[in-house]
Amino acid sequence: MKRVFCAIFAVILVMSVFGLASCKSHESSDFSVTDETAAIDYSKYAGITINVYNWGEYISDGTEDSVDVNYEFTKLTGIKVNYTNFSTNEDMYSKLKSGASAYDVIIPSDYMIQQLIDEGMIQKLNFDNIPNYKYIEDEFKGLYFDQTNEYSVAYNCGMVGIIYNTELVDYTPETWDILWDEKLNDQILMINNPRDAFGIAEFKLGFSVNTTDFDELTKAKDELLKQKPLVKAYVMDEIYNKMESGAAAVSAYYAGDYLSMYENNDKLAFVYPKEGTNIFVDACCIPASAEHKEAAELYINFLCDPNVAVCNAEKICYRSPNKAVLENEEYQEFLADLHDDAMDILYPDLTELYPDKDTDDFYFHRLPSEAISKMTSLWSELKITSTEDSDSGALYWISGAFIIAIIAVFVLLKIRKSKREHEE
Repeated sequence: MKRVFCAIFAVILVMSVFGLASCKSHESSDFSVTDETAAIDYSKYAGITINVYNWGEYISDGTEDSVDVNYEFTKLTGIKVNYTNFSTNEDMYSKLKSGASAYDVIIPSDYMIQQLIDEGMIQKLNFDNIPNYKYIEDEFKGLYFDQTNEYSVAYNCGMVGIIYNTELVDYTPETWDILWDEKLNDQILMINNPRDAFGIAEFKLGFSVNTTDFDELTKAKDELLKQKPLVKAYVMDEIYNKMESGAAAVSAYYAGDYLSMYENNDKLAFVYPKEGTNIFVDACCIPASAEHKEAAELYINFLCDPNVAVCNAEKICYRSPNKAVLENEEYQEFLADLHDDAMDILYPDLTELYPDKDTDDFYFHRLPSEAISKMTSLWSELKITSTEDSDSGALYWISGAFIIAIIAVFVLLKIRKSKREHEE
């Protein structure tokens, strides 16, 4: 999932057994991939354009003196990249399902990949074209959503936690209860998608985040309804401005994005709640309708190149499933400069963090269509009077009522005038 920039503190030279590379902008000639990636014959693919669909701000893109990964891919292979973004897994699914656009590479999250496999919407990969797959950690292979390890390649991973402003919150939160703290009225932000929002409520209530029980889903909605009057706004990318500027005190969001926000406001702190939290994996897949499968596989292989993976990890500040990244000394120094606890935040020891819980239960799984429909309906009920800012919904209702009143008065006057004319 997800998604934002993380400014790089200094020019970083990536020196390892994989070669020499620098995560600078694409104007620099210092960046290079490993010899193995460079040695592939790309000539027959030159001039092809692949369509890549990814989360917003979820790749090293040349800003803030970072490497422009797509530019470097085109320079190496001759394959052009048409790169577009989505905001949620559900938006991505709807776009793909509609057939309105054709994509060669998509990067959805775990539970959505499971759904895409079940519905035949993505195809098996030819790993002969993805030799850099060997750098992906074993713990990110054969996961529940792709147990046969045929459809996906892990791209990034992470966990959701609580981000709070230490100048606006006078205690250290330990549980999800802080998002229901009445003392923080109009200072709370909530994730603006149903799966994450319901997941938080379900963790708080002690339910499974993969519950299909309608009563439990309804209770989760009721819990979110109790929270709603306290919510300043339901957000996705808007969270950065609101938390960095101090316009809000607390929110639930992704650990990697917290590190990005911390760079711009060191009064922000982060904690994983005791009840548990979502663990997610975003992975590269190829839609069944892809027009350039081999070129798409070469793009995925490029993303798995150790030097490319380091640049992406530094730029977006998410945990990388690429073993070459964590082994890289310069990356370790980067994390140390970024935040004193960056390593623990991105690469936590789950057995230490949650000794009494089965963290496999923290992953979102694909829900049956009936449960998805129920959750969507309940979410719509919850949001019916609100927009992205909970105050604006009331404003729209007031404005609408005012307009209706004016029209009613106008019609009444017209009727009276017509009646007088008729009597005369």
